[in-house]
This record gives sequence, structure tokens and C-alpha cells, in this order.
Amino acid sequence: MLNNFTLGIEEEYMVLDPQTRELRSHEQKIVEQAHRVLRDKVKAEFHQAVVEVGTEVCANIDEACEDVSMLRRTIASIAGDLGYSIGASGTHPFSKWQLQHITDNPRYFEIVNEMQDAARSNLIFGLHVHVGMENREMALHIANSVRYFLPHVFALSTNSPFWEGRNTGFKSYRTKVFDKFPRTGIPDYFASIEEYDRYIQLLVKTNCIDNAKKVWWDLRVHPFFNTVEFRICDVPLTVVETCTLAALFQAVCAKIYKLRMQNLNFIIYNRALVNENKWRASRYGIDGNLIDFGKEMEVNARALIHELLDFVDDVVDELGSRHYIQRTLDILENGTGADQQLKVYTDTKDLVSVTDFITNSFLKDC
Repeated sequence: MLNNFTLGIEEEYMVLDPQTRELRSHEQKIVEQAHRVLRDKVKAEFHQAVVEVGTEVCANIDEACEDVSMLRRTIASIAGDLGYSIGASGTHPFSKWQLQHITDNPRYFEIVNEMQDAARSNLIFGLHVHVGMENREMALHIANSVRYFLPHVFALSTNSPFWEGRNTGFKSYRTKVFDKFPRTGIPDYFASIEEYDRYIQLLVKTNCIDNAKKVWWDLRVHPFFNTVEFRICDVPLTVVETCTLAALFQAVCAKIYKLRMQNLNFIIYNRALVNENKWRASRYGIDGNLIDFGKEMEVNARALIHELLDFVDDVVDELGSRHYIQRTLDILENGTGADQQLKVYTDTKDLVSVTDFITNSFLKDC
């Protein structure tokens, strides 16, 4: 019953100068060489110091993680041969966005023309997880319900405490940078897929957007495919963390589906309430309190994440993902990427050392 929940994973990587550790334009050399072996699994991004990769549509988490590991190894090898290094962090610890080049592409120039410095400063690196399912109607039902859990998984992904040489005080400053864009954040509730499609059509008709991909919510139903796309997370330091987060998103979708098949529904919470938890997750990661809206009280984030693990426990064996779901406990014990970056900074007082830690972590467990 649950084998229809396919997975696709996209990661955005930073390209660095091995000597200065600054972000560095690769002039699409990495993408051009990678295309020869990876084809459409790699592409350029808005800034020239970014490389984006994406897996095939994968039947299960093991397939997806094998693909992500291969992509990381391949990109790191090609970059190394060209004199670059690669890292995965939601933001670079100290590089200035003002010094980075925009990729030569009419689509990106249109975005700059419309959004100006909001676009130019959007030098961030995220993780996108696509979960496939039987139809778009089910995708919308699941999207409406899983909004509640977005801050829980996001807290586990936090990996961007620094911005332009400053300790921002946030575990995920990437989300604060992206908030300047329109059509971001937690999506609204939609009563039907027709209502959702009418909303998109209205935006296109009124020249707010020219295509549905310019809806950049933390979670969206794909306009053409039967998938839910999770976009809230920072790109993790390591492939194991990426696989853990992807497995959690898949499991939550499968759990909501299972409840629906039993004529049960998860409570739908207001977007404004979920946003309160997202802000707390971006600020404190797994070390703060989130709101349990059912109990109407603050609860330690770690405790709520344990409740999430209990919630999905009856679907993970059928999905074949228990070995990755259990790695959530490692994140809770050892800290998120942000926690680890901050520890390096506390020990060294040196953001170059933090950047070295990021690049040295890139191929861990690949």
C-alpha cells in the first residue's frame, strides 16, 4: 500500500576557493563537465557559486541515498580536478553576496529585474524533497495536513548560523534571507485541488508569476506531477542527515495517507500558528520550545520530535526506512549542522575553520 511513495532529492552546494575559502564562481565549468556523466541530474543555479543536483525518481530511501552519495562524490571529484572545493551549508559563513556573480541566463536576469537586491542577496543553499503519490488530490490532502510537522523536521535541518561573517543568533538564517521573496513560507490551506489550481491560474493571469514554479512555499503540490515537494530545510552537512530528513518527510506523508484510508484525518492547523513554530525552529533549532497546539502549551522541541517518531512508527517498516528514521536520534544527540558549526566557532573563534569543517563534512558517509 505504501510502495507508491517515491522519493526525489535535490541539494544545492556551495563552490569554494580552497585557498581563501570564499565562495567562488566556477563559470559553469563544474556543471559542463558533470553533464557528461550526470546529464540532467546537475544544473546551474542563480548564483555562479552554486551547483544544484537532483536524484532520479527513487522507489525507496535506499535508492535515493545511493543516488545522493554518488552525486556528492561526483561533484566533489570534478570540482577538485578543476581547483575548487565543495560544501553543504544553508549559508556560507563569511562570503559577501555583493561579490558574487549571477549566472548568465535570461530567466535569472528577469528575476533580478523584478526583485532587485532581494534576488541578488539570495545566496542560500537548500534541500528539496519530493514525495510521489497516487494523484494530486491526495497530494493536496497530505500537504494540508503535514504543514503542522514542517517546523519539527526543519529544526533538525538547521545548518546556517552565520551570515557575512556574523553569528546571527539563528540556527537557520537561510530562512530569514529567503523571507524577502514573495510567495514563501508556510502555505495556506486549500479545500480542493481545483481551488489550488485556480489560485495559481489567477497569479498567472494577473502577471504575478509566469509559471507555477515561482510559488516558493516551504511545501507545495507540484503543478503537473503527483508529488508533494518539501522546500523548508537547509541543505545538511552530510548525506546521512539528508537521507534522515527525506525519510521523515516520506514517513509523514505515508502516515497521513494511512489515516485517510482508515477514514481518519489529522487536525488541520492555521497557517499563522504553524508559522510561530517555524520562527522558533529557525531561531533555536532543536534546543528551543515549540508549541503543541493540541495541548495549547510550549513543549521542548526534542520531545515533540520524539512524538513525531512515535507518530510515524507504524509505517516506517513498510517503507523500509527505519534505519534512516533512527538516525534522527543521532541528530538529537550530536546536534544539527548549525550546532556543530557553532561548536567549531566556539572552539576556534575562526570562520575559516568553520568553513573547513563544512567542506570536510561533505563526503562523510558517502
